[in-house]
Parts: sequence; structure tokens; C-alpha cells
Amino acid sequence: MLKQHLQFKLSQKLSPQQIQLMKLIQLPTQAFEQRLKQELEENPALESGKEDSGSLEDEYAEAYDGAEEHERIEADDINIDEYLSDDEVPDYLTRTSNYSQDDEEKQVPYASGISFTQYLMNQLNTEYLDDEQWTIAEFLVGSIDESGYIRRSISDIMDDLAFTQSVFTDEKTILEVLEKVQQLDPPGVGARSLEECLLIQLRRKEPTPSVEQAISILEKSFDHFSKKHFQKLLQRHDLNEEELKDAIGEIEKLNPKPGGSYSGGNKIVEHVVPDFSIRIVDGELELSLNGRNAPELHVSREYSQMLAGYKNAKDKSKEQKDAVLFIKQKLDAAKWFIDAIRQRQQTLFVTMSAIMDYQQEYFMTGDERNLKPMILKDIADRINMDVSTVSRVANSKYVDTPYGTRLIKDYFSEAVKNEQGEDVSTKEIKKILETVVAEENKKKPLTDDRLAKILKDKGYPIARRTVAKYREQLGIPVARLRKEI
Repeated sequence: MLKQHLQFKLSQKLSPQQIQLMKLIQLPTQAFEQRLKQELEENPALESGKEDSGSLEDEYAEAYDGAEEHERIEADDINIDEYLSDDEVPDYLTRTSNYSQDDEEKQVPYASGISFTQYLMNQLNTEYLDDEQWTIAEFLVGSIDESGYIRRSISDIMDDLAFTQSVFTDEKTILEVLEKVQQLDPPGVGARSLEECLLIQLRRKEPTPSVEQAISILEKSFDHFSKKHFQKLLQRHDLNEEELKDAIGEIEKLNPKPGGSYSGGNKIVEHVVPDFSIRIVDGELELSLNGRNAPELHVSREYSQMLAGYKNAKDKSKEQKDAVLFIKQKLDAAKWFIDAIRQRQQTLFVTMSAIMDYQQEYFMTGDERNLKPMILKDIADRINMDVSTVSRVANSKYVDTPYGTRLIKDYFSEAVKNEQGEDVSTKEIKKILETVVAEENKKKPLTDDRLAKILKDKGYPIARRTVAKYREQLGIPVARLRKEI
């Protein structure tokens, strides 16, 4: 049986403009520049250049007290005069050479060169190989990954040569060609395991006693070496501590990832462009927004005049009405985008100002032990914005400080109570843990239990499993693997 009933439901939906604004806020400087370029290309009613002499610093100061509310302008309500610039002098005549470096057009350079694979193939040209050997060698080089290793078994390579290259060979022939590939530079390339990679490099060194002992250790006791069972190595190879130390020293000089040493590739070098800059001026912190985040935009005078011409026309045809509707839509979009850019600037500046004030002690000293516990909600409450807005700013923006350029989200951390019941940042504990490990006796490295006791003695009562978690996050291996002879 069908029934009809009324149901009241309260829901909140974001407008397309709000969604676009959130996306703009999330963009870091370089991505924002691309978005700005795209909008300028797609909307002829939007132009770059100086519109008025208003001070952005004044707007930021006002924004810190409370963000302005921007109303969407309907097409029929557009006041053309609002879009007209008071400056009749062409912009290029007012430009001088004393502009900021931020105004320069910067592009990420491409490094010239050849690929790693081609670099290896060029070396193969000096080897004498018959047609079948050349095909096998080319296939082997193509199987080398960016670390310099061949991660596939010889039997798999033999099958692939048969199916894809119509080369029917045996494992012995492939191994003979592989030996030639493994003689290429950088040393160790074409290895199938770490053990083989290190042995290839050692065999190309001058055969000193230390090198010979290192080769023997890797060939006969690689498992003991990798687990740092030094006593077993001393007994098995009949060495004293000094000889073992010298042999291990030879191994530690080797490159476990030979492919990573090749620098002639044509990869794009990634550059980080700071979105903010913090400086200490006369004992006070000073925050500035990267000038590339504050472009000068205005609505096209030509489009505004076209609209004004239509309003003054006596006879209005259908084509003219369609044209003016298009013009109004473009003017409305341009006006909204200008307002959105201004609101983006305000949001970024307000959020970073609150973070800087919250972590003032750290930014004045650069000592990570002065980092206070801080979560997104702490900043959101200070600036009366949503947590998601703060997250968008923190996750993708960088700040240039006197102590280096850091991702803003790195300044956020959870709190842990010390023995006095005070909240301390987990980053502070990690920094102390890192220092303790760095200063330990490497012949007898500290276990997680010992590290937990030391931290407790310093006033940080945390469990052993928490120490293990922090140690792993810091990339510090377990005590056994930190041991040195």
C-alpha cells in the first residue's frame, strides 16, 4: 500500500563559486599561477595589470580582524563604472626597473641530456657483439630499473626473448651477455641483487687485503654481514677487529643504488616556491605573502565599453541582446574571479599569521623543542574558519624562514603530557630521541626499552611501543642494525 507523507530535511549545499574558491585556496604558488594563466586565456573580460593604488597590506590587516563577505553580482545589476580604471596611462609606460624579483616570470628549467637507458646503450656500442648477443644485451639493458638493477629471473628473460624478440637462446648465453652488461658504468649496474651489486663494484677495485676480505665476507657470509653479526664474522673469517673494520669500511663506500648516481637524465628538477616568508626584523616576526600570489587583475575596459554602448543604443536587435548577455556573463565571471583571488590572499595571510603567532617561540629561535602542540582546530578556532580551510592551506603551502623552507603542515603535531602534566609536542620528543640515538655508543646501541627509560628520566614517560613508532617515523633502524664494529 502506497503512502504519502511530508518530511522536512535541513541540508547545506556548497555553491559552485564556493567550491572554486576552496580549490583556489588549496593551490600552491606554482599551481595557482597556472590556474591564473588559464583563467586569463579563457575569459577575455579579465585582464592583468594595475587597477587601483589600494594597499594589500591594509586589506590583510582588516582581514585578520574578520574576513569580508563578498556578494555575488547579478548580470543585470552590474555597474559598468566600477570596472573602469582611473588610470588612462598605458601600464607599460609606468613600469621601471625597480620591480620585485617575485614579479619575474620564472619557469622550471629542463635538464638537457640523454636517458639512463640510452647512456648504457651508447657504452655497448664499444663492445663486439654478434646480432643475437646485441639483441639480448639490448633487452637486458631495457630491463634495468632506475636503481640500476635487473629484478627478473634469467628464465623469465629467456622466455620473453623467445616470445617478443624471436630469439631462442639458453640461460648460459644470457649470463655471458649479462657479464658484459655488468661491466658498464656506473659500477654495479645490471646486478640482480644487492649482494651481486656490491661484489661487482668490489671486483673492479684495486685488490688490496681489505678489498679481498670484503669480497670474501660478501660471498660467504652476506647474511651475517647484513644482520651485523660481527662476532660470527670475526670467527668465520679469522679476522681481528681492525681487519674487519677495514673490510666493512670498503663495503660502506660502495653505492647500493648505482642507477641513482647517473645525473645525465632529462628529468625536470623539482623546485619549491615558498608561499610565505617569515623574517625577524628588530626582534619582531614579520610575515609576507609571496608576491606571485597577489596578481594585479582588472575587468577589461573594452568589454565594459561594449556593454555601455549597448545600454545607449536605441534599437536593440536579438543578436545584440545575445551579445550583451555573453558580455555580462564574462564580466560577472571576471568580477567574481577578482574577488575570489582577493579572498584567497586574505585567507592565506590570516591562516599563516595565526600559525606564526601560535608558534612564535619556535620562529624566534628555530629550536624544534620550542614547537608547541598544535592541531588544525587550534588555528581554525583562532581565525573563525572551518578546519577544512586550515587543512587546505597547511597541506600544500611552504614557508621560507630563517631556518629553512618547510611545509606548513610540518608545524602541526599532537600533544603528549610530560611528568609535570604539561602538554608537549610529539616533535619535541622525536627531536630528543634523535639526539639520544646520535650520541649513543654504536658498539652497544640502545634498545627501545633503554630509549624509553632515558626519555622517562628526561621527563617524557612514554611506552616502549611508542618509542618504536617514533623511531620508525624518524627512519632510525633497530639497535641491532645500528651496531658498528
